[in-house]
Amino acid sequence: MTLEEMLQIKRKQKKKQVHNDEEHRIQCAFVEWFSHQYPKLRGRLFAVPNGGKRDQVTGGKLKAEGVVPGVADLILLKSNRDYGALLIEIKTPAGRQSDSQKEWQKIICENGEYKYVICRSLDDFIRVVNGYLRNEF
Repeated sequence: MTLEEMLQIKRKQKKKQVHNDEEHRIQCAFVEWFSHQYPKLRGRLFAVPNGGKRDQVTGGKLKAEGVVPGVADLILLKSNRDYGALLIEIKTPAGRQSDSQKEWQKIICENGEYKYVICRSLDDFIRVVNGYLRNEF
């Protein structure tokens, strides 16, 4: 491997880390807003820690425990008139769903029981959550 190839790999890793940090900041903002706006729904909005790098042993354990690739980042366990829960995938403005996320969305939405959304900003999240809780979706 040449020095240039090594540097290119490092740049890609750093770019991915910046992307992951941005999604992390967005998700933290969502959770903080929700906890202040809807304190009576405490514990109903929670994260699904499906992502991140893990060693092979840990990955195997999580898979055996039932971890499913592609599951949404946040789940709001509160039904409304039309849906049993709100499933929220968080993406940066330029972020795209992985194949496993698209597949999970297809599986989970096939019966129309759950509302699945992609939120790219706090404004998106506020609009979606308020609308969902007011039964506007």
